[in-house]
Amino acid sequence: MKTVRYLPLLLCFCIGQALADTPIQLRHDATPTAHVSISNVAGSVNVVAWDRQEVQVSGRLGEGAKPLAITGSNSNLTIKVESQGSSGWLNWGGDSKMAPTTLELHVPRAASLDIEVVSAPLVVDGIDGGSIKVNTVSGKARINARTPSLEVDSVSGGIEQAGHAEHADLQTVSGEILAPALGSEVKLQTISGRIQAAGGPWQKMTLSTVSGDVQLSGALASGGNIGIDSMSGDVQLQLPAATSGDLHASSFSGDLRSDFGSPTKPEHGPGSSLDVHLGDGSGKISVETFSGDLRIRKQD
Repeated sequence: MKTVRYLPLLLCFCIGQALADTPIQLRHDATPTAHVSISNVAGSVNVVAWDRQEVQVSGRLGEGAKPLAITGSNSNLTIKVESQGSSGWLNWGGDSKMAPTTLELHVPRAASLDIEVVSAPLVVDGIDGGSIKVNTVSGKARINARTPSLEVDSVSGGIEQAGHAEHADLQTVSGEILAPALGSEVKLQTISGRIQAAGGPWQKMTLSTVSGDVQLSGALASGGNIGIDSMSGDVQLQLPAATSGDLHASSFSGDLRSDFGSPTKPEHGPGSSLDVHLGDGSGKISVETFSGDLRIRKQD
């Protein structure tokens, strides 16, 4: 009779395990340059490019999520993790009651990606030719791709970029930005996160930070424009010795030092500034800080 006594408990345990998560195994034909939209609330998203003309999804679907499907056409596909909703006894709180989902995706190498995650870390590896757009709240985004356009908007998650992004728009609130392979048009923005970036030659580079420190290294394109603005974060800018254009640098209360000319201080009051014409170019470089220290160095 002991077996009969424990059978209900064993049955409950087995049901609980079955409901905990569900294996994912999906595939859909895709064009070489398909647009793929991916959405996940919690868990992780890992996207790897391959040379097949199909999208494949594996992983584990979290408890409380609707059955997953790849929807759309071969040129425009969507993979979206959604909560079963507030109805029913398994998921009273909607998305907050949905367990993490792990997504492992393979997509065509030249595909374009549009990804939305909340607290799910994201990795994209191997994309070559397609544009990438990412919106994340707290998950770190790691993008290794050769793309004509990279756009990442994050709140507290960090951004790590590799490969090459010809046009890049990277924004965080408190997460750091590490971007060593930036192309000709770039916008970097953070509140308190650190920025370490390199690339160019830049036709247009704009960088803004409140309290995050900045390390930037790269060249100015002919007729290009570099604009850097910092409130209290320290800024270090490295430029080639052969840089051509008008250089303006100033700091209200921070320390300003430059390998390109000598800063001047006002007769009365704090601050220092530097205005110098380099070479015979028509480009412009403007770097301003309020209380952060400013260093402008020649690259070795």
